[in-house]
Amino acid sequence: MARVGASFACQSCGAVHSKWSGRCEACGGWNTIVEEGAPPLSGQSRRRARGRPFALEDLKSADGDPPRRVLGIDEFDRVCGGGLVPGSAILIGGDPGVGKSTLVLQALASYAKSGGRAVYISGEEAMAQVRLRAARMELGDAPVALGAATCIEDIFTTLDDGPVPGIVAIDSIQTIWTSALEAAPGTIAQVRTASLDLVRYAKSTGAAIMLVGHVTKDGQIAGPKAVEHLVDAVLYFEGERGHHFRLLRAVKNRFGATDEIGVFEMTGQGLAQVANPSALFLGDRSSLSPGTAVFAGIEGTRPLLMEMQALVAASGYGTPRRAVVGWDTGRLAMILAVLDARGGVGMSGHDVYLNVAGGLRIGEPAADLAAAAALLSSFHGCALPKDSVFFGEISLSGDIRPASQSELRLKEAAKLGFTRAVVPAGTKAQGAGIALEPVRDIAGLLALVAGERPAAPRVAMGGAR
Repeated sequence: MARVGASFACQSCGAVHSKWSGRCEACGGWNTIVEEGAPPLSGQSRRRARGRPFALEDLKSADGDPPRRVLGIDEFDRVCGGGLVPGSAILIGGDPGVGKSTLVLQALASYAKSGGRAVYISGEEAMAQVRLRAARMELGDAPVALGAATCIEDIFTTLDDGPVPGIVAIDSIQTIWTSALEAAPGTIAQVRTASLDLVRYAKSTGAAIMLVGHVTKDGQIAGPKAVEHLVDAVLYFEGERGHHFRLLRAVKNRFGATDEIGVFEMTGQGLAQVANPSALFLGDRSSLSPGTAVFAGIEGTRPLLMEMQALVAASGYGTPRRAVVGWDTGRLAMILAVLDARGGVGMSGHDVYLNVAGGLRIGEPAADLAAAAALLSSFHGCALPKDSVFFGEISLSGDIRPASQSELRLKEAAKLGFTRAVVPAGTKAQGAGIALEPVRDIAGLLALVAGERPAAPRVAMGGAR
């Protein structure tokens, strides 16, 4: 018989080691290796039982879209793909204090008020604390079933005593433990086993499970990556402490898009939906100063206008500084190199600071043109027109490439009062109601920012002057 010993697993990456050490060789984390009991038996000692056969089918399917359980919160439902799918499991992560519990409680209260059965299991707070939060949010009369437990067996026994709930929320998954394991709550073995049991319960009963998870200092959901593979959707609730708005972003969704965002505003009575996030992120743009450009972006199916701020200053040290907030540092370095090599700007010896206003983070390459315009505006000391928006991708050759969904971008800009759009040459938008200023390359952008007539002619679309 094989010798039964202890196994040691890293709580950060899940790597298994034969002995304890202070540093995990797989991820480099310190003091993350914890003993987790006996390892599984070897292949020679394990006998494989004969299973039952199952039917195999082809790829043709007559099934339509899966049914949805609408929560009644439009921003939440949009990120989920139109609502929660029965039998699905959703993992919601975020920084401490960002409002995860508040968001989940509001979603359950909205669903319960519409006639559904919602259960909220709190593993961190007492029921009195949850009731105080509900009273502050004016949700005390919502028919949400509330409980406080951390043992997974107790939770299943309680849920089996009544009718199957439509939605079950577990806050948080790191506090849930099972008596089948000797490991402490929050370890990889406990989190993985509890998550697997909850996912099995959802698949067998049709209840939708919402799991709240902590995040590490790196911004990743704590626990093994296997938990994210078990669930059907992974949502991140993001927000800066210095700002009053929050973003709900999907990074995995088996029943919807993964590039949708929901925008909320933190108020004294909980989270309020933001109907027009573009106006919120733009703010007051009454001052006309160099270094600011408005980017017409797309987040999922939603157009979103964001302000990019740049500052180019003389460097006081031997090595120029590069500071970026809300954008990719490598992308900024590429844009600076293109401006110097293709446009002869000579900006590489200066300190460069780039910021996306409002704490947003931009990931699409269509923001290249807005970033370059803001950098040139600050470098030359000339302010850009307040009624202009920018979008387009800059290639290494210096050409400006078109961006997708240009009509949505331009319509959103026109709705907010912008009358001019600097876009790649060849962009068409029928009926957008905004004048287009096409540019073909970096030379055209330089001429435009300097106040000269651009190389490409100005084209008016949608009845603009």
